[in-house]
Amino acid sequence: MTSTLAADVHAATTAADGGVLSYAWLMIALPLLGAAVLLLGGRRTNAWGHWLAIAAALASFVWAVLSLGQLLGRAPEERSVTVQVYQWIQAGDFDIGLSLLVDPLSITFALLITGVGSLIHIYSVGYMADDENRRRFFAYLNLFVAAMLVLVLADNYAVLFLGWEGVGLASYLLIGFWQHKPAAAVAAKKAFLINRVGDIGLLISIMLLFTTFGTVAFHPVFGAVDGAGQGVMTAVGLLLLLGACGKSAQLPLQAWLLDAMEGPTPVSALIHAATMVTAGVYLIVRSGPIFEAAPTAQLVVTIVGAATLLAGAIIGCAKDDIKKALAGSTMSQIGYMTLAAGLGPIGYAAAIAHLVTHGFFKAGLFLGAGSVMHAMNDEVDMRRYGGLRTAMPITFATFGVGYLAIIGVPFLSGWWTKEGIIQAAFDSGGLTGQILGWVTVLGAGLTAFYMSRIMFLTFFGEKRWADGAHPHESPTTMTVPMIILAVGSAALGAVLVVNYTLGHFLAPVVGAPSHEFDLVHMLTSPYSLAALALMVVGVAYAWLRYARGEVPVTAPKGNFVTVAAREELYGNAINEGLFMRPGQQLTKAAVAFDDHAVDGIVNGVARSVRAASENLRLVQTGFARSYALTMLFGAAVVVVTTLGVSFA
Repeated sequence: MTSTLAADVHAATTAADGGVLSYAWLMIALPLLGAAVLLLGGRRTNAWGHWLAIAAALASFVWAVLSLGQLLGRAPEERSVTVQVYQWIQAGDFDIGLSLLVDPLSITFALLITGVGSLIHIYSVGYMADDENRRRFFAYLNLFVAAMLVLVLADNYAVLFLGWEGVGLASYLLIGFWQHKPAAAVAAKKAFLINRVGDIGLLISIMLLFTTFGTVAFHPVFGAVDGAGQGVMTAVGLLLLLGACGKSAQLPLQAWLLDAMEGPTPVSALIHAATMVTAGVYLIVRSGPIFEAAPTAQLVVTIVGAATLLAGAIIGCAKDDIKKALAGSTMSQIGYMTLAAGLGPIGYAAAIAHLVTHGFFKAGLFLGAGSVMHAMNDEVDMRRYGGLRTAMPITFATFGVGYLAIIGVPFLSGWWTKEGIIQAAFDSGGLTGQILGWVTVLGAGLTAFYMSRIMFLTFFGEKRWADGAHPHESPTTMTVPMIILAVGSAALGAVLVVNYTLGHFLAPVVGAPSHEFDLVHMLTSPYSLAALALMVVGVAYAWLRYARGEVPVTAPKGNFVTVAAREELYGNAINEGLFMRPGQQLTKAAVAFDDHAVDGIVNGVARSVRAASENLRLVQTGFARSYALTMLFGAAVVVVTTLGVSFA
């Protein structure tokens, strides 16, 4: 039986009745306008364009804050507001308006996107100061923010898909921003193509929804899922999951994420913390009633999340490139969120809470990595770092707070939200719940190890700097955003989780929290204690290996597990063997069939007509005597034939 709370509340949405919410489209329009001015303004905007982009992002954030305030002024059951912008598509019964939905779920994402996105914009002023194409970079940042806002504020799947594709375009432009580097150009194309696979799944699911319900608007669809066939709902759920896997880099569509680190570091922070990879989690939570009506699809979501949680953590344990190690971490943390989202109403709020806190500490970690690279002549190999804590004290402190938060040190943001996911997994019950729960606990230990490895290789131990490296602290435009993110990494979790503040706020959309807040239980639960014990073990082992022990500048070969992790668990090889090579052979076979069969028939007919024409033209000599002789011969044949018939 489907949990219908979300669907019931969705059905009770109201139109905007004036005030800030009536102009919710400004959240999108402001960064979109900034992107347009910078892209069309040419080089004359280079001197001030970055400030325009920052102002547009900050203005969008302010509007999101004002919208939150107006939502909080309404009764909980009235916090779902539809804003009609204009009629988009109308063809017979197919009627889609470009309408926005401002509710607790969408405004939570809008605040994260614009808030963290604005800090990344500010950081980029210092990071991209010497880039001659800085104006274009900031235009793409604005475009990315605007596209993500379209995605999360859409009130139907068609508009969501518009934002979905906009995010794909913006990520392509930003990952390949330094297109003079072959690796960056290839990474951008790889991200674009792999995401198109997921996008096909999302597009087909939208088509199925329309053929089943006659609409793609959230509220009518969610209100009618109980009357639809479970087979159809399972198909829709699995196709939605395919789309989510593409954007959120979940198995089996994860191979683009680590290569995407070829883009500028602020892009990595934006993709991993505030925009692209969070889109898949949003899609699953927003589509909760569909997954609740399809238990098989819901189970697959949890399996994908659990598998990616472990795979990303294992990859992160072996990467020496600081950005790729953090990218493996993102895979793993998004796996936590996907697993929680697949648990249904008991996991939705936990997934979103962890997504929000992750946005802060992962943005801080990536910006910290960029600060280190900025000081180390763009070196990304952690084996050539070491001892940077004294040379870069602000970067060390802010990165350290993010590190402590993500590994789950009690009372920092990551601990509050990760504990919620662990608890939700065990509370789901049965053998499946036990398996998923222990996967999340194991993930906590792996997270502690790979993040401690990053921390110790970078800031502790002996200096292993390359010749010519003179590390120094980054400029204020870079350190201030890092400090703000560190504050959020330390305190935001408690704000969101204590007394289920976020859970109660999201309740009109995802359902009420399944149990009351209990700090004592969080501290004394055997599962929590197990996660804490594994965290301590992971940190201690990393300390012995990378802080106290000697770290070779050239990485040793390692055992087969290490080699596999360095090769990203052979994800690229698997994709090549299962999809690319067979697809290549299929294409060759199709071309051969077209050349020899289709073209053979067409060309054969053409050759036959040509041969007949060449032979027939021989009877046309141009001599009158020849034509007269032919006429005489023909007349004779007619006479002889006629006489023969008469005698007969």
